[in-house]
Amino acid sequence: MSSAISPSRKSRISVLGPIALVVLSSIPGWAGDVKVKAKRSHASAAILSEHDRALHVLNRLAFGPRPGDIEKVMDAGVDNWIEQQLQPDKIANPVLDSKLAPYRTLQMQARDLLQNFPNGNMIREATDGKRPLPSDPIQYGLWEVLVARYRQQQQNQQNQQNAAVAAAAAPMSPEDAAKKAAADKAAQDAATQQAKDIAHHIAQMLLTIPREKRMASLMQLPVTDRMAFAGNLPNEDRDRLLPEFPPADREIYYAMNNSTGVVVGELQQAKILRAVYSARQLEEVMTDFWYNHFNVFLNKDVDTYLVTGYERDAIRPHALGKFHDLLVATAQSPAMLYYLDNWVSIGPDSIAAGVKPGQPAKPNTPNKGLNENYARELMELHTLGVNGGYTQADVTQVARVFTGWTFQPPQQAQSIGFLFDPKKHEPGPKTVLGHTIKEDGMNEGMEVLEMLSRSPATANFVCTKLAKRFVNDDPPASLVKQMAATFLSSDGDIREVLRTMFRSKEFWSPAIYRKKVKTPLEFVASALRATGTDVQNPGAAVQALAKMGMPLYQMAPPTGYSTAAEVWMNSDALLDRLNFSVALTSGGQNGLKFDPLRVLTLGLLTRAPKEEIVPVNTAGGSDAAVVLIEDALIGGETSKSTNEAIHKEINDPQIAAHLSDDPGKALGTIIGLALGSPEFQLR
Repeated sequence: MSSAISPSRKSRISVLGPIALVVLSSIPGWAGDVKVKAKRSHASAAILSEHDRALHVLNRLAFGPRPGDIEKVMDAGVDNWIEQQLQPDKIANPVLDSKLAPYRTLQMQARDLLQNFPNGNMIREATDGKRPLPSDPIQYGLWEVLVARYRQQQQNQQNQQNAAVAAAAAPMSPEDAAKKAAADKAAQDAATQQAKDIAHHIAQMLLTIPREKRMASLMQLPVTDRMAFAGNLPNEDRDRLLPEFPPADREIYYAMNNSTGVVVGELQQAKILRAVYSARQLEEVMTDFWYNHFNVFLNKDVDTYLVTGYERDAIRPHALGKFHDLLVATAQSPAMLYYLDNWVSIGPDSIAAGVKPGQPAKPNTPNKGLNENYARELMELHTLGVNGGYTQADVTQVARVFTGWTFQPPQQAQSIGFLFDPKKHEPGPKTVLGHTIKEDGMNEGMEVLEMLSRSPATANFVCTKLAKRFVNDDPPASLVKQMAATFLSSDGDIREVLRTMFRSKEFWSPAIYRKKVKTPLEFVASALRATGTDVQNPGAAVQALAKMGMPLYQMAPPTGYSTAAEVWMNSDALLDRLNFSVALTSGGQNGLKFDPLRVLTLGLLTRAPKEEIVPVNTAGGSDAAVVLIEDALIGGETSKSTNEAIHKEINDPQIAAHLSDDPGKALGTIIGLALGSPEFQLR
């Protein structure tokens, strides 16, 4: 295997030692598909035990078990628990609700998001006097800071250009250039220190004021002082002051540095919190599944402000409903209309194209102004699939059908939502998949969506993707056929399709038990859930996912993120997972409060009372601790090679020297290695 790893990768692997090699050689899809040899072979067992059935559904229908979840599922009955998850509206969610309460942007409409957290275009317009500043004093103060910072950036760019021109006109000697660079750095350091001093004094002043009056007092200060406070607040002042800010004030503080980042950050952090804390786990899994199926790229200009509402209003309410309703909701969402450019698509013979009403269409009219992006992805990715029997002619005809489906940009409209513009709509009948679509304005699009949602090809394509997510990367054709039959007979009822899958023999086959590779999101969420980590700052997990190649809501192609093992199985990605595990369990992930003794206690609870447990800091204690932790995190399903690799790692003299006097650190090391093991990468 070493011949397949570059020297730089070898050096990264050597840092983590034997456990890294076990991970890279043991996960399906890597190094010739070498399988994990567990203590018990589920592939050869006739049926899964009740314990393993509970673990199976928690790994497939949820983001992994939290402490005590397996026992709760077994007590409720696995089948009963599944049925409960299929009815999320009946499940109370107080823990998650309290976690999400400070994230105000999650409930805002796009226009309000832009007004409260303006983007660069709006700030430029305000700077140029083309847009008035808000009348609200707090919002006015925020916009003042953003405008001042924009002007400062413009001035800095101009100064750099002037300096470059001057340097080209009168080149300096190397000695003079070095002196100037040193002087510039000294001046910059002095300015930074001055800004920190100002920020510190402002923080001390604010701490003497009642909490509810602090932001108003801040906004009365000169704009230069506000800029210094926002950009240079010392960490100790920030840690003391910000937790006392109300959520709205905390958002204003962050917005003074990066207003768009507040919208993006809260959306991403909320996804982590939902995955970790929601009691409605299947709803979260399905929301994530459908978001990737109907993917929208967050960073495409105004979609930054539209994606929050897209997931909230178009995806989540229909995640377990009727596929047709989900398809219509996504088709009419401003986020999708903008992402795939249908909002600017114009019929070649439409009024907007300059053709007078009643004037006959010219034969073979060029498709000028027609955008086919949505039409193509609607059939290829959303419904029929690439082999669904459509042609390029069908794509063009569907694009003509959906001309006029648009929306008003949020920075211009009083209210944001779907809009049909008859002036942009292509007149005349269209032919789609051999069916004639009579001229009927917006209803033409509704007819096409109806036809596509009820197509056998759509049933097969959607059910195949669902089976790949929940069962196997190469799902049995027999299962897909069962699911597709349910899809068609139930009018695309997603809940009924899932019931068919969850009740199938294929879903419960021991051969697929713990054989699906976790995506980075599934891995991080399951690690936080399994260890009972207190997620105080979900932004740390968001950053970790970006390092693993899965920045949330930022898959640019319309395919969305894949769940296939081959996408995530490479040495760099796996080592990033190991690094995250070690950082988490060693206290290196700020905002993710990990307690190793809690995990050890969980392991104790899974052992029979009569079994003797040796403390970790005594002779032979590491052996007992490893067993306990594996029981708590992995359910006892560890391979001999993994067990040996963990022991070899913690018994390394250099590591052991640091661990012998610190049981908590020793436990953290063992837990980090267990999270990085091949078994924990699988669900």
